[in-house]
Amino acid sequence: MKLYKIETENLMTDGGATFGVIPKVMWQKQYPADDDNYCNLTMRSLLVDTGDRRILIDTGIGNKQSEKFYSYYRLNGDATLLGSLNEAGYSPEEITDVILTHLHFDHDGGHVIRDSEGNLKLLFSNARHWTTKAQWSNYLNPNIREGAVYFPEDMMPVKEAGKLKIIEEEGEYIPGIEFRIFNGHTPGMIVPVITYKNTKVIYGADLIPLMANIPLPWVSAYDLYPLISIEEKKKLLNEAYENGYVLFFEHDLYNECCTLIKTDKGIKPGKPFDLSEIDNIIQ
Repeated sequence: MKLYKIETENLMTDGGATFGVIPKVMWQKQYPADDDNYCNLTMRSLLVDTGDRRILIDTGIGNKQSEKFYSYYRLNGDATLLGSLNEAGYSPEEITDVILTHLHFDHDGGHVIRDSEGNLKLLFSNARHWTTKAQWSNYLNPNIREGAVYFPEDMMPVKEAGKLKIIEEEGEYIPGIEFRIFNGHTPGMIVPVITYKNTKVIYGADLIPLMANIPLPWVSAYDLYPLISIEEKKKLLNEAYENGYVLFFEHDLYNECCTLIKTDKGIKPGKPFDLSEIDNIIQ
């Protein structure tokens, strides 16, 4: 098995929303903000090559929305989904599976593109696109808070092409990758857990988007059910610490991965490292 980080784009989000009820005097020591209180977050996908299958987890925000839309989030950085795939040595046609942790626009925008005539088409035309029944239901009938983050152009072309795979329960639907389901951020979010050599790699999605979100109360204001998020995070962090798992951060611009340590104040992040260093860390 081979693992590759796939950087897509960066976006700016409000620091207060990113860290919820945590005061800025505390969170700004862990994650910087600009003068407008915006934090710069990456959208970091993960490519898993098992030999038989090539699985991409999340696809970033894409580039098919309006210029006005992108101005709200101040997209920045030079990385693109296609550019990062090419750098890793892969073409879109080689991707066999796309796991969409959830269907918010910053996680599922890149797999549908517009052609030269403005028509929508699948970037990964040979791939199955995975989501959960609960998240799909939420996407079709969003609550008042999530209505602005689900776009029909991101997922309906997948459904119309017959490439949508909907699961109802947790399980290992792809050998070596567990689909764990979490409901605090949004109903039916998938957290993929990848068996890699002698450990597991947890793709934190929006359960643990940043290394700074590891402390239990540090949950985002974007979470629909923050108390559920805290309990879900507590359970997963305990499992990860006890078994020496690696956390992979989707939105942390400054830290890609870490393992965990335990102190008298609870579970904390260990020294961060890049995904390319993982073999040295876990040996």
